[in-house]
Amino acid sequence: MAFGDLLEMVGGMGRFQIMHVTLLCIPVMMMASHNLLQNFVAPVPPHYCKAHKNLSQSLLSPEEILLITVPLDQRGKPMKCLRYVTPQWHLLALNETSGSEEQGDAENGLDVELQGCEDGWSYNITDESESIISDWDLVCDLRSLKQMGQTIYMGGVLVGAIVFGDLSDRYGRRILLLISCLFMAVSGTCAAFSNSFSLFCLFRFGCGMALSGQGLNGFSLILEWIPTRVRTVCGTTAGYFYTTGQLILVAIAYYVRDWRGLTLAVSLPFYVIFLYSWWFLESSRWLVLNNRSEEAIRDLKRVARINGCRDEGEKIDIKMLEESMKKEMSCSHGSHSVLDLFRTSTMRKMTICLSATWLSTSFAYYGLAMDLQKFGVNIYLMQVIFGAVDIPAKVIINVTMSLFGRRPSQSGALILAGVAILINLMVPDDQQTVRTCLAVFGKGCLAASFTCCFLYGGELFPTIIRQSGMGFVSMMARVGSMVAPMVILTEDHVPWLPALIYGGAPILSGVAAMFLPETLGSPLPDTIQDVEDRGSGRSSKMRQKKAIPCQETNTNLLKQAA
Repeated sequence: MAFGDLLEMVGGMGRFQIMHVTLLCIPVMMMASHNLLQNFVAPVPPHYCKAHKNLSQSLLSPEEILLITVPLDQRGKPMKCLRYVTPQWHLLALNETSGSEEQGDAENGLDVELQGCEDGWSYNITDESESIISDWDLVCDLRSLKQMGQTIYMGGVLVGAIVFGDLSDRYGRRILLLISCLFMAVSGTCAAFSNSFSLFCLFRFGCGMALSGQGLNGFSLILEWIPTRVRTVCGTTAGYFYTTGQLILVAIAYYVRDWRGLTLAVSLPFYVIFLYSWWFLESSRWLVLNNRSEEAIRDLKRVARINGCRDEGEKIDIKMLEESMKKEMSCSHGSHSVLDLFRTSTMRKMTICLSATWLSTSFAYYGLAMDLQKFGVNIYLMQVIFGAVDIPAKVIINVTMSLFGRRPSQSGALILAGVAILINLMVPDDQQTVRTCLAVFGKGCLAASFTCCFLYGGELFPTIIRQSGMGFVSMMARVGSMVAPMVILTEDHVPWLPALIYGGAPILSGVAAMFLPETLGSPLPDTIQDVEDRGSGRSSKMRQKKAIPCQETNTNLLKQAA
């Protein structure tokens, strides 16, 4: 009897599992709010240098003060980071001349001596309230700090995956989930009341760490308390909760325009999540593997009572429980490490190609998703479209993986995403509709690629090092999400370079994915030798195993990649 049979014995997908999965998916939904929060707390409003101090008490109108203090750029817009050293009073008289003469005079005015914004900046805030950009003047020479803030947050996600991943194996999923929820709530609250950008980044780093803890332990508790036959449904449900979270963020941001209020609004729910998380039961699998079988039996009997299967639950004893976990207990005593991913030629090639697909998918995904202003469309509408496109993208990629295989689906999604981004590079800025459609298509392809990555990686790595393999490639994805914001800074020197990098990376990794073996209809490999035999074309014991359908592996080891 396998452990999945014990779960069927105590009610299968009963009342407990339904409540359990639903409550655990709520923090997954809120995770999207923090991942994409910077789009709404750090929009860059139109800005220009403040007038000289001796003009503050003048009787001139704001338009006249702007005219004599700030020069125009080549597009006829006020310069963002320069002003005249002294007010150009003669421009007031010239302002009454014809448009052509005025333009000529304005161009001549550019020859006078200019200086930086010595007295700060004025911001034209219309649709949005104050953001961290206007609060802390993160413009001009400090504009790179906006992208640095998102990189620091993603760095927290990476560190959290390492820290909470190890701690959850030692101390359990439930207690780490509780700590992560409280840590998220407190860090988010502190970020909302930060009085400096440094403190804001510090607390956002904490939010990133907490998010990893929630994802890792939340997915673990979901998958370890449900029968195998419904893992696909539950894994897909969790994915759609995250997509829904993107749309909920737009609704909250639309009505809460102040960045402090918005940060607080997406953080306060975690206090409620922390309180109801005390109801969750520890993973019985983890309890058995850590020699706490009696607690596991107690929890299984409680689940049986909730599901209305009290009599079946009473039949469970230590012998039955340990027998169901015999395979997992034997595997837990292995001596394999992450170095095994690179020991043999086939494993090495497979790990490198998979790392490229994960890194470029995350890199391009956040490169598009975290720079909504560049499309010239209302950021609220853009986020709704970007969030909604994930739904059909995930449906389509699941169909193509089942019909055409994992390798063409993975490679095709990446190459199509890269091509869409590169084509967008050649579309004029005034063609907003075309640019938006291409960006949405590219983002949908990247969302599809993410879906394929989870399944494909779980099927390629052998059982004995599957956890290490999925952990390594997901770490590469986080590295990609950290680097993505910083690439945007290169547009100050070469305007077309960010799009070229964001588009080129998926195409290159799509080509690399073509060198991966196809796994559609193939059994899962158990050992490194199975992988080597598959790579060399030799027959092995894998050929005699029963093939595992796509639906039974669709959410394979999400907990290791969370």
